[in-house]
Amino acid sequence: MAHAAPTVSRWHRPAAGTENPSRGQLIRALLLGLVYGVWAAFIKRDTGPVDAGNVFYGILCGVLFAAIMFTLAQVGPQLMREVHATAYGAFGGVAVGYLYSLSGHSILRSCWIGLITGIGVGVVAFYRYYTREE
Repeated sequence: MAHAAPTVSRWHRPAAGTENPSRGQLIRALLLGLVYGVWAAFIKRDTGPVDAGNVFYGILCGVLFAAIMFTLAQVGPQLMREVHATAYGAFGGVAVGYLYSLSGHSILRSCWIGLITGIGVGVVAFYRYYTREE
């Protein structure tokens, strides 16, 4: 009867990142928030000197971006794939449209760029969720 029970090696370790998936999502959100915050601060600086206001603005934008991204990563898998893809599309469109508006372009052009980006992100996200269905 010993051959019927599978044995587990005591040297077996789970793959990297599988023990706590929210930690990987948090790190990813923080890194992307850092990039977004630095990008927003540099656009807001507009070739002037770096001051405390620019640094605070970049930190604020980065923290908000990371918080929303982490929330979407936590709540998104519980949603239907259409709603999940739409949420990421809306988030991506708003984020890119806002950065584009910081560069001094008109609000209509910023909305257009955000809309095109949001549609693209939503379509790609929907394709990803549709092909990797549980």
